[in-house]
Amino acid sequence: MKILVVGGGGREHAIIKKLKENKNVTKIYALPGNGGIARDACTVDISAVDIPAIKEFALYNGIDYAVVAPDDPLVLGCVDELEAAGILCFGPNKAAAIIEGSKVFSKNLMKKYGIPTARYEVFDDRDKALQYLKTAPVPTVIKANGLALGKGVIIAETREAAENAVKAMMDDKIFGKSGESIVIEEFLTGPEVSVLSFTDGKTLVPMVSSMDHKRAGDNDTGLNTGGMGTVAPNPFYTKEVAAECMEKIFMPTVRAMNAEGRTFKGCLYFGLMLTPDGPKVIEYNCRFGDPETQVVLPLLKTDLLTVMQAVSSGTLSDIKVEFADKSACCVIVASGGYPGSYKKGCLIDMPEDVAEKAYIAGATEKDGRLYTSGGRVLGVTAVADDLRSAVEGAYAMAKEVKFENSFYRRDIGARALSALKED
Repeated sequence: MKILVVGGGGREHAIIKKLKENKNVTKIYALPGNGGIARDACTVDISAVDIPAIKEFALYNGIDYAVVAPDDPLVLGCVDELEAAGILCFGPNKAAAIIEGSKVFSKNLMKKYGIPTARYEVFDDRDKALQYLKTAPVPTVIKANGLALGKGVIIAETREAAENAVKAMMDDKIFGKSGESIVIEEFLTGPEVSVLSFTDGKTLVPMVSSMDHKRAGDNDTGLNTGGMGTVAPNPFYTKEVAAECMEKIFMPTVRAMNAEGRTFKGCLYFGLMLTPDGPKVIEYNCRFGDPETQVVLPLLKTDLLTVMQAVSSGTLSDIKVEFADKSACCVIVASGGYPGSYKKGCLIDMPEDVAEKAYIAGATEKDGRLYTSGGRVLGVTAVADDLRSAVEGAYAMAKEVKFENSFYRRDIGARALSALKED
């Protein structure tokens, strides 16, 4: 069976490694992939957003099944094009992917169907937005409407910072067209939880909960990034909280999308805040999160391809999806300067046993060696019987990864371990 995975980061590497476990898989292509992914799949230099070229490649090479992983091609309708050509896919179509593609759509959806979220206002006029901020409570959250590589959110601690954020998005276009309209919303407090889920539009199966660490520096300091590390499961996400989320958030979202004629089939990601008033949605993603995938999929016991095919065929209720009763920790090793400017082309040195457990996000391959090509270069993931052992295992591997100006956060999992201690 020939599989095509669209994308080229650490998330895609994790998906590919899991798909390889299925004995029916004879070949996996990654478009475009990266130097590290090339060790587990055949990489092809086709951009993840070049949908005509992806479709042509899939047809020419007799692809049996495609996994469209990143947000951009999903929002652009990659699944629609591939399925129209007769190629089965995992991932939502364009109509459903709008749940991430437009913050305005998702906020209005939650408001219309009574799904708990932060209070908000929408603006496409910067003067009206600035006027609103004169009396809005601070801290406040400013979000670009469209996709922005996971970085289109600014938490403003002061009124001046909020005004500067609006001007940066709407005047300076720091997020391009994504910031032409914005959402200004209430700042929520409480532990954050990421819950990825499989859904075929009827049944929803939550995956193991996780805790992401977005800021570049220790103790949640510095700029927002695509994610500097994750742990799973998230100790704040208890069975009681999970039941409440299923009742008030997860299934209502599935039903809301159906009611809007936008049935969602794929991986629906819930970014949650466990506020004093109960769980609320911070954001939806229309795909696997990165780096949450790097801790969730290693805990999946059920064959991933089997689950994905059940989602595609609408038969998810017919299979049992199981996860190991273990813990996982992923530590991201990044290039100095990330998420700002950083040097590329640095030789990556790590032992082979560490390389086997690493998910490569930003690297190129030359003469059998890997060189940095991105801000988040790679993630190392350890699985253990308890969270402390998983954290220690991940850091033991991270210390073995060497390249010029590398850095990683030293406190991934610290808050989760503290919460476990309090229990």
